[in-house]
Amino acid sequence: MTTIALQLILAMLVVLSGVGAHAATPTRRAVIGHAALNARVAPLWVAEDFGFFVKYGVAANAIFIRQAPVLVAALTAGDVHAAYTGGTTVLTAVTSGADLKTIATLTNKIGYDVVAAPSIKTAKDLRGKKVGVQTLAGTVWMGAMLGLEYLGLEPERDKITFLVIGDQTVAAQALEAGQIDMTVLDGVFSRRLRQRGFNILAELGKANIPFSSQGLVARGATLRDQRDLIESVLKGLLEGIAFCLSPRNKPAVVATIMKRLKLNDPASAEEGYLDVINGVERKPFPVVDGLRNIQRLMKLRNPAIEKFKIEEMIDDRILRQLDASGFIDGLTKTYPPK
Repeated sequence: MTTIALQLILAMLVVLSGVGAHAATPTRRAVIGHAALNARVAPLWVAEDFGFFVKYGVAANAIFIRQAPVLVAALTAGDVHAAYTGGTTVLTAVTSGADLKTIATLTNKIGYDVVAAPSIKTAKDLRGKKVGVQTLAGTVWMGAMLGLEYLGLEPERDKITFLVIGDQTVAAQALEAGQIDMTVLDGVFSRRLRQRGFNILAELGKANIPFSSQGLVARGATLRDQRDLIESVLKGLLEGIAFCLSPRNKPAVVATIMKRLKLNDPASAEEGYLDVINGVERKPFPVVDGLRNIQRLMKLRNPAIEKFKIEEMIDDRILRQLDASGFIDGLTKTYPPK
């Protein structure tokens, strides 16, 4: 048994012993869907694996739904109670008539690395090249657009073509195979490519570009009719965040990332851990500027989106009440950041 695996088991035993001492037997169930498969989902995975949802009286299961439109369909149909997803998904859905609300936003800045083929040495070398994304107008596409913008490039002017390839795992493989010339990846994926001679043209996480990435979303009807359920889910997620951001829990978080992303390389999981501690907000209030940046990009493909009022897709009242009650500060004392 590896040292990391042993540390994960010991950490879980300590946490779960505390859960057993204080939690009521869950009488409610919740399903939380997520379409992203990256390290910044760690707070959700930790909350499930370490029993934090159970601690607050809800048996919650996190399920991976590969495509964001499928996740939205499941959410609007009531097949999942909440979604762990980004502002891009939500804005697309609400402008099409869906009654969805952003409850919390865990990452309020873009965190991708701009990764290019070994032959691409500078931004100018991307002119006339192919960029791989998961979907057009999706989060990865927006990350690529912001990356190109940061590098001083304009797709139309510089004749840059977008190809729909797939999620980050598939995009990384396509880059290695020479099918595309550039993509944007989280650190857990970009590190491996960097070691193989691929170039990191920009680390967007260091640029502090406002962007609403991972967050907790629910139907307006669910917030009205099952508020207590959503509050319990949010409490569990907030404890997952606090756990992840406490340095003493690093081995357990790294092990969780390795397990969930099926990684064999601890160093890659360490890169993912850095994505978490550098990108996830301890108090995950939605930031309007991050959503407006999404709106600005989306209107390039759908001008009607400009008319939508961003504030209408946010309902952070539960989060604000929990913060005012001292709940989040209490978690910080339990899981100190230093």
